[in-house]
Amino acid sequence: MAFSLFNRNPREVLTSAEKEQIVEAIRQAESRTSGEIRVYIESHNKYVDPVDRAAEVFFKLKMDHTVDRNAVLLYVAVKDRQLAIFGDEGIYQRTGKAYWDDLVKKILGHFNQKHFATGISEYIHQIGEGLHHYFPFDRATDQNELPDDIVFGS
Repeated sequence: MAFSLFNRNPREVLTSAEKEQIVEAIRQAESRTSGEIRVYIESHNKYVDPVDRAAEVFFKLKMDHTVDRNAVLLYVAVKDRQLAIFGDEGIYQRTGKAYWDDLVKKILGHFNQKHFATGISEYIHQIGEGLHHYFPFDRATDQNELPDDIVFGS
């Protein structure tokens, strides 16, 4: 799916405060679930379909190694104006395609208004709610399986 965004280096799309806002949104969402959320931002998608690139990044980041297979990646190709959400089989089987399509539409609304960090943070909150419903946090067994930082490609 396409959206209007800035023609800048992916690291420059977000201010320091916006980066921290997104990382904090990840931490808050993950505090209620055993699920894992990552954000990957790069300039160009080397494939035609952003979902194909998101899948490649997902596996490269070893997001399929979570115990419950409940990790989710938000992929953004800034200059190509592309967005994809890729969830591991554990969460995707429980939520279904319509859930993800609805989230993408909501995020695109923020992006089209150039509310980039807000769109990502809102997505993280909503996916965190879905993860909480299907994979609630268990203080005795849960551990942070993946880093909470934003990953920037080239």
